[in-house]
Amino acid sequence: MILGAYGVLLKNHTRFVMFGLITAFASSFGQTYFIGIFGHAIQQDFAMSHTQWGGIYMLGTLLSALLLPVTGKLIDQVPLQGYTFFVVLFLAFSCWFIAQVNSLVWLVLGVFLLRQTGQGLMSHVAYTSMGRYFERQRGKATAMVAIGFAAGEAILPLIAVMCIAAVGWRWSYTGVAVFILLVVLPATMWLLRGHHARHLDYEKNLTQREIESQHSHDIANQTMVQVKAVKSWRRRDVLKDYRFYLILPAVSATSLVSTALFFHHLNLADEKGWSHTFITGNYLLYSFVATLMAVISGQLIDRFSALKLMPFTLLPIACALLMINLVDSYWVIWPYMVLLGIGSGLAQTTQSALWPECYGVRYLGSIKSLYWTFVVFASALGPVWLGYIVDQGYSFQQAVLTMVVYLVLATAVMMIGLRGFSVSYPQAR
Repeated sequence: MILGAYGVLLKNHTRFVMFGLITAFASSFGQTYFIGIFGHAIQQDFAMSHTQWGGIYMLGTLLSALLLPVTGKLIDQVPLQGYTFFVVLFLAFSCWFIAQVNSLVWLVLGVFLLRQTGQGLMSHVAYTSMGRYFERQRGKATAMVAIGFAAGEAILPLIAVMCIAAVGWRWSYTGVAVFILLVVLPATMWLLRGHHARHLDYEKNLTQREIESQHSHDIANQTMVQVKAVKSWRRRDVLKDYRFYLILPAVSATSLVSTALFFHHLNLADEKGWSHTFITGNYLLYSFVATLMAVISGQLIDRFSALKLMPFTLLPIACALLMINLVDSYWVIWPYMVLLGIGSGLAQTTQSALWPECYGVRYLGSIKSLYWTFVVFASALGPVWLGYIVDQGYSFQQAVLTMVVYLVLATAVMMIGLRGFSVSYPQAR
């Protein structure tokens, strides 16, 4: 039944859904799990310590976060085709640029460009486009984006390892730039053909609903299910809403914890006495589970809403960290990856669908860029959080317990913040 519902989505919106999946996949080239594969080679090339490389990475990421509210907001003002064209083009430039750097200052700029265009704007394009133009099937559409992320996590690290071994890290990232120009750019432009008509329908329907909402009238879809119109909040109004700040620690937590874990997985392996190949080889299990959970949660969102699923998003990740703390045997990596995948797949899909449910869709780009700013900040701070605690003399196993406490507290605060929000919309039949 679940696969049948996704089949209907793909049949009716094949190209646009594939656009979301491909932009999510291509964001991998600026994500931590991909850049981290190049970390050892970059450190050797520039004769850097782990602390220096971590500091450069954090600085570049934080600079990216500061710019995201400006660059992300433009998706509300520029046609999606033009916005996507320039984002993909600058992603290709970023990959080429970092392959040319020859000093630490330029390396900071290279990291900043990759994080801005890859992790920041490509992810922003994928999630905002699916969240804005889908309503009854928003959960399933955002689940397809999560599948794009999971595919990148499963496939690209292994390819990167082989390419670096064959031609070095610089030529590998140059090859990525060529791939983006020759494959990703034309593919995204072709997949967006005819999008202008979709946008006109979206504007027409949204305007109609806003007018009817002002007169306190509910809108009925063809199945006669009553729809409660969600007010479209501006970003400045969201910033004045106290509930946003109560939800924020939870929706940033997945990025904070996951980035920290993947950044330090090899340190975990050393502490546990596992081989590096063993722990990275199980990334495929994580990606498979995350994909499966994204598919399931997408259907659940369309049935129950993201608001009802949000309180459960962080608990699997907390359980994964507890297992790592309590068990040293090698077999723990499998339930650990499974729980991490469940939490990641559930969180990515649910969090993306949450914002249009709470704050409407007209200014979704500016709201999501605000959200992504905090997500990128969290991804910069996560590795430093664990690294600092370990540097104070604690083990990695002990350090992750602090994140368990954070996840539990963030969940409790989020549940308070979610009160007062309510949404009902047409369900897929």
